[in-house]
Amino acid sequence: MDGMLSREHTILIVTSIIVGTLARIITIKEDFRQYPSYPNGYLIHLVTGFVAASLGAVAIPALMTKNFVAVTFLTLAIQQFRDVRKSERESLKDLENTEYAYRGDAYIDGIAKTFESRNYFSLIVALATGITYEIVDSSAWINTICSAVVGFIILYILKRFSKGKSIGDIAEVKEAKIEVKNHELYVDGLYVTNLLGTENASKLFLEEGRAVVIYPKKHHFRVTLENFGQRQAALFEATRTLGVKRYHFTRRDFENGRVVIALVPIINDKDKLIEAVKKTPLLESTKKSESVMNSNMVGRE
Repeated sequence: MDGMLSREHTILIVTSIIVGTLARIITIKEDFRQYPSYPNGYLIHLVTGFVAASLGAVAIPALMTKNFVAVTFLTLAIQQFRDVRKSERESLKDLENTEYAYRGDAYIDGIAKTFESRNYFSLIVALATGITYEIVDSSAWINTICSAVVGFIILYILKRFSKGKSIGDIAEVKEAKIEVKNHELYVDGLYVTNLLGTENASKLFLEEGRAVVIYPKKHHFRVTLENFGQRQAALFEATRTLGVKRYHFTRRDFENGRVVIALVPIINDKDKLIEAVKKTPLLESTKKSESVMNSNMVGRE
């Protein structure tokens, strides 16, 4: 019947949708921050991943049947994914006042862009799967297997290409010594705050406080680590992992680039604190390439 999909195109679309949706599931599960962490959050992103995979899957049959008008909906998909980023950003900003520490605008923007880009993963993987199915001229089973393999290879390449670094890649994170002098907090000799105005506060920090110092591995990494948005992201991950009983601070050392994270956690575990800070992602808005900066400076001479 006219207007009905052929068996070959049906298998192509189903295979592409499954592989594309699996691509979204894989990228959700590998997020070490475990965000989204609730069933509703997972459902939202799985559904948008399924929609993205569906759009990529039907593009090839539409082209093969010369239905070029149907392909134009891909432009609508891009706008839809941008709306996903916008809604994610707004949702996270609405939750800022409920957290132990603020994520900060830079961290929120990075999370929102990540979720948008992972929908493109589903779209591209599904599209590549469909193209491979159409190119391989064999039985349905062989076509399905080959297209699925190519789809997962494309996913692996995309993940490698888009994989960002964390603080642990550019800095050493070590436990630090806490001192209180005249109700002023010092961490490894670095002044942090004078907000410990009572004996109880000073005693609490001395007995239960935890602190780490971030040491940049190279001098130019200070540009990234001392950025307020990056320090705020590290503080957020520390407080989100361990909780906060009372205080939390972040300070930087102007002389040598050390960055301090100090808090009184609910879960008093120094190893978890160090690991949380190490795994804090480097924000796109703070990263600078030394090689590019040097080449630009050379070009101006």
